Amino acid sequence: MALEAGIAELVNGFIAAGRPSSRTQSIEERRAGYVASTVLAGDKEMRVQTRSFEHEGIRFWVASPLLLSNPRPAVIYYHGGCFISGGVTTHEKQLRQLAYQGNCHVIAVEYRQAPEFTYPTAHDDALKGADIVWRNASLFGINPNQITLAGDSAGGHLALVTTLRLKKSGQWLPAQLLLIYPMLDATASCESYIRNGEDYVITRDTLLSGYEMYLADLPREHPEASPLWRDDFNGLPPVHIITAEYDPLYDEGKELHRRMQNQRVNCSHQEYAGVIHGFFQLAGISASARRVMNDVARRVAF
Repeated sequence: MALEAGIAELVNGFIAAGRPSSRTQSIEERRAGYVASTVLAGDKEMRVQTRSFEHEGIRFWVASPLLLSNPRPAVIYYHGGCFISGGVTTHEKQLRQLAYQGNCHVIAVEYRQAPEFTYPTAHDDALKGADIVWRNASLFGINPNQITLAGDSAGGHLALVTTLRLKKSGQWLPAQLLLIYPMLDATASCESYIRNGEDYVITRDTLLSGYEMYLADLPREHPEASPLWRDDFNGLPPVHIITAEYDPLYDEGKELHRRMQNQRVNCSHQEYAGVIHGFFQLAGISASARRVMNDVARRVAF
């Protein structure tokens, strides 16, 4: 299928500019560029209330419907950004939309990033943030049995590994996982890293340079660097995986679905055609971005 019109314009502009490599940019330039891209994210949903605070050393940002009947379902959300960028500034529009459309609390965990903080800092922050929410469910006004862990790209990776850590501890598990084009394989073994690796804005170099800064000396085959290849998925809650047709990560999302099913996980997969990595944040130019928000909101509403 051809690219969506708005996505095609974005991709053609990237190619016409000479496919600029993220490796030539400073970390400050990469972070600023991500923030600048939010102009493509569509309208800001105002029918929610928001607050931010720090608890036990973790920063949280919460979006909630204006009219609440507690306890409500909750989404603990981990933002994307290749482990080096992103945050509420880049994801606020999506998180607000999700809170309104899903009639739920959306709780963003603001984990620390590379290159200032390397592995396992983000993983540890992600787990600690989820545990804080679960232990304080009544204070958050949430139903502890209706917690979804979700994330896009690097955030999808963190949602998955956090759940695997929770399973190992035996204390609690989320009700479900929603993984939006998750980063799963730091070895870049899948063919889509080649097929979709150069032309589609978020390139192979963008993704792999993020891994390099965050993982530092950790072997790329480590199970928390490349969770795709793990054999301990059995016992996870239901998982829904979203992939984008022209994404370097497309094949690994499909492979995770296959491997989870083989390990007896209740796992579903939805491919969005004609779009690229990051399309979840492109509602201003992409009909698929608007559809995927509806899909995610429907799933978290229980």
